[in-house]
Amino acid sequence: MHPHTAASVEAVFREERGLLLASLVRRFGDLDLAEEVTSEALEAALTRWPVDGVPARPGAWLLTTARRKAVDRLRRDSAYAARLAILQVDADRAGPAAPADTGGGLPDDRLQMFFTCAHPALPAEDRIALTLRCLAGLTTPEVARAFLVPPATMAQRIVRAKKKIREARIPFRVPGPDELPARLSGVLQVVYSVFTEGYAASSGPQLQRLDLAEEALRLARILRRLLPAEREVAGLLALMLLVHARRHARTGPGGDLVLLEDQDRGLWDRDMIEEGAALVVTALTGGPPGPYGVQAAIAALHDEAADFASTDWPQIIALYDVLLSLAPSPIAALNRAAAVAMRDGPEAGLALLDALAGEPRLRGHHPYQAARAELLQRLGRLPEAAAAYREALEVAGTEPERAHLRRRLRETETPGT
Repeated sequence: MHPHTAASVEAVFREERGLLLASLVRRFGDLDLAEEVTSEALEAALTRWPVDGVPARPGAWLLTTARRKAVDRLRRDSAYAARLAILQVDADRAGPAAPADTGGGLPDDRLQMFFTCAHPALPAEDRIALTLRCLAGLTTPEVARAFLVPPATMAQRIVRAKKKIREARIPFRVPGPDELPARLSGVLQVVYSVFTEGYAASSGPQLQRLDLAEEALRLARILRRLLPAEREVAGLLALMLLVHARRHARTGPGGDLVLLEDQDRGLWDRDMIEEGAALVVTALTGGPPGPYGVQAAIAALHDEAADFASTDWPQIIALYDVLLSLAPSPIAALNRAAAVAMRDGPEAGLALLDALAGEPRLRGHHPYQAARAELLQRLGRLPEAAAAYREALEVAGTEPERAHLRRRLRETETPGT
């Protein structure tokens, strides 16, 4: 296959996979069947497109091909057909969901399936993992990174969720408007995890996957229109806007990583920052704050500072204290320690980082080791800094991150460079 055609197939599949799966699950009510015929449609594309050319509407071509293969499978496989018939009966007994073209429905197939997979019969982490893997298009290692667990653990979790769906005969149906709020938290976590993978890819040659980040923003905007009274929806959208506003400054001309303190703030998207800051006010007004609203407020303080030196670190630390009281997590604790280092000096920050050393979820999280290495280097403890940089290099996923860590490691090995 010509490399250009292979790249086109890969790009189309990456963009269309989640929507394709969502459409097929909505049509046939079976996730395993949808995944199998989606893979078969991709194989057909890899065979046909080099000969016939990439179609004008590649997503429609894949969907039509997958539907035909699903129908053929059901005609051949009586067991599949019987199982789908049972699921359809269960769905009919559950009652009709709000149609997608009404004001109470969800005007996006993928978002519909996010809410569908957020079924209360599944454990919270399992349903979020399943949605990220199957419908958001993240790989199993990428989903594992979002949960700070090994890929093998995540693979087992996804298999368990699928088994639960089969055994409990959970119907794939769009929940009605009255069911949406109860499932919202899981959906927000899925959307944010998609954005996080776009903002900081877990592997590959590039630091960012802007297509994923922008897809997450699109879904968050839909949620904001559908649920305008939900302040955490406003908070999530604000957080993503305020972070995504820095996208053009986060890498240099060759794709190299540029740290926040070194970024050209003239490259930041001021319209996006203004929109995000206004949403922060909405998210924090009218009741106790939620985790996304607090994180958005932290991002706003970074974006509104004239330069890195004038960042309001005391206020950021206070907001991290609020965040940790609402949603304790090792990542929030890591970020708070970094902020304390900026306010009180590297020794104070390092003490907080060392207190997190026993946290298992940080062992494979390279920003933790990189942060320790940075503070050790600032304290002049160069052999320890070098060791921490090496540990970070072992688990860093993208080449820009690895290149940055290699440069810092050389500085510790050859002082004065």
